[in-house]
Amino acid sequence: MIQIAIILFGLTMLYVSVTSRLESYVKAIAAQGAILFFLVLLDYGTTNPGNLIFLSFETLAVKAIAIPMFLMYVIRKNGIYREVEPSVTNYSSLAITTAIFAVGFYISYWAAGTVSNMRPFYFGISISTIVTGLFIIISRKKIITHVMGYMMMENGIFLLALSIAREMPFIVALGVLLDIFIAVYLLGLFINKVQDSYSDTHIDSLAKLKD
Repeated sequence: MIQIAIILFGLTMLYVSVTSRLESYVKAIAAQGAILFFLVLLDYGTTNPGNLIFLSFETLAVKAIAIPMFLMYVIRKNGIYREVEPSVTNYSSLAITTAIFAVGFYISYWAAGTVSNMRPFYFGISISTIVTGLFIIISRKKIITHVMGYMMMENGIFLLALSIAREMPFIVALGVLLDIFIAVYLLGLFINKVQDSYSDTHIDSLAKLKD
């Protein structure tokens, strides 16, 4: 069951690579948050109930509900529903994402021989998700898409932490949560300001900004 959940986590990235609808990106982020919540409950293995409660709140309430709702609000408020001019086609994006996952699994099983407490399946999906999130940021041109690519990278980092160490210090988890919340909130405000000034959220609008 846990491996199926991790596979579904990886499939969300393949789905994102072939869609241009921004609401689909948000749904993928929400699905990732729900899957991480499921993994925290069933496979975290912590002996500290405080950590378990906090991480459950972080994954379900923040990652799966609050942030997707905020991103959906920004999308609908600004009327930006599609990534219409990606740097690469959807087919090429799917091919590149598939290659990223293949290389990620190769590296994870190669590294498993040198790191005793690493779980290759977790590690392969998490590394591939981080790189794919970076690829989305590079290949897409909407500012809001960059925000969501960042969120997917952070979800991959969270899964990476679960792949290497099951005990995540509370202060580290709290710092990550605050970083995510502040970054997404400020970027949402920034998108609103760009939309009000230039009636577009294309990254080329940033070239018009001056001191």
